Amino acid sequence: MKRLPLTGIRVLDLSRILAAPLAAQSLGDLGAEVIKIERPGRGDEARRWGPPFLKDTEGRDTRESPMYLSANRNKRSITIDLARPEGQDLVRRLVEQSDVLIENYKVGDLKRYGLDHESLRRLNPRLIYCSVTGFGQTGPYAAQPGYDTVFQAMSGLMSVTGLPDGVPGGGPMKTGPSLADFMAGQFATAGILAALYERDTHSGEGAHIDIALLDSTIVAQTHSVATYLATGQVPPRRGTEGNGGLPSQAFACADRSVIVICGSEDQYREFCEALGHPELASDPRFVTNSERLRHRTELAATFGAITAQWQSADLLAALKQAGIPSGPVNTYDEVFADPQVQHRGVAITADHAQAGPTRFCGSPIRFTGMPGRAPMAPPVLGQHTDEVLRDVLGLDGTAVAALREARVV
Repeated sequence: MKRLPLTGIRVLDLSRILAAPLAAQSLGDLGAEVIKIERPGRGDEARRWGPPFLKDTEGRDTRESPMYLSANRNKRSITIDLARPEGQDLVRRLVEQSDVLIENYKVGDLKRYGLDHESLRRLNPRLIYCSVTGFGQTGPYAAQPGYDTVFQAMSGLMSVTGLPDGVPGGGPMKTGPSLADFMAGQFATAGILAALYERDTHSGEGAHIDIALLDSTIVAQTHSVATYLATGQVPPRRGTEGNGGLPSQAFACADRSVIVICGSEDQYREFCEALGHPELASDPRFVTNSERLRHRTELAATFGAITAQWQSADLLAALKQAGIPSGPVNTYDEVFADPQVQHRGVAITADHAQAGPTRFCGSPIRFTGMPGRAPMAPPVLGQHTDEVLRDVLGLDGTAVAALREARVV
């Protein structure tokens, strides 16, 4: 492969906040040209979701929050007032030359401007139009707004996240990052890629993709949801305990906690040996995984008392030698100092228009033998307006100046 797979694909990103912008960002990572269309003067609401804010080269706050930075690399930003007929016309002209449009407006909002799927497919029958909303385009909740935490709650994710009832700190808990947004964004990306493939290999026609955060967050819970659907049993919260082979949880050492997972009987026996307690491998309470599941409270207490005598580095070294899946519970500074993370190049650096060289997360998708695209920092508001109007729509300087004077862009 000599070029990124989406080279030559143009994406119009009419979305804000997080879920849908993440989908557009993923397409940009894969080589697509992504044009982010924002409201003049204000832009994506996520830009203002701070502090903290990115600092410029003089150490002053910019308008760019980490929330915005996380979902907008490899894009160009232009400003267009969609409420103005002239702005709507500019979007339609861009649509005629684009492959994908991503939006996350409330259901029906873009129809007021003639920018809904049905209107735009008449202009460009090959357009892949992806709508990302909280509850989807249909159903009794379709018109309702919502954010990540709402969907973590309604999907049941919070009900299986956190410590059990009856212990200090027990109760439902959201995940730290906005995982409902992330998962919806990835499902949107998958849907768009599938629609592009179908269009270019079969029908030649576009599609309307309907992604809901609620749907996505339910489906993403995989085996937890499958447990309920298959058995009728509602899974309880188990803190750091895993869902398969045991032991599988965080164990406190003398200095910090480590995660240990024994996914097989052999790994359980090796774990006992590594701890210097081979007799626990034949303890009737723990001799099989089924027995360990039945006695999971005693299991945790027994091994927790042993690991508390260890320094974490020594225990992790012993577990690595024994081939036991394990690792430290890292904070972000420790994550990005980890030699494996550094080797994989998870953090990238790109020149930001205001802050200069700035670190971001890159895409985890790598194609063997081919370097990834040179990263573009998330754009400042309207950074590429003149460039896009000139290069894509062929407008000259006088035409662009007139649009600026009329506050259309």
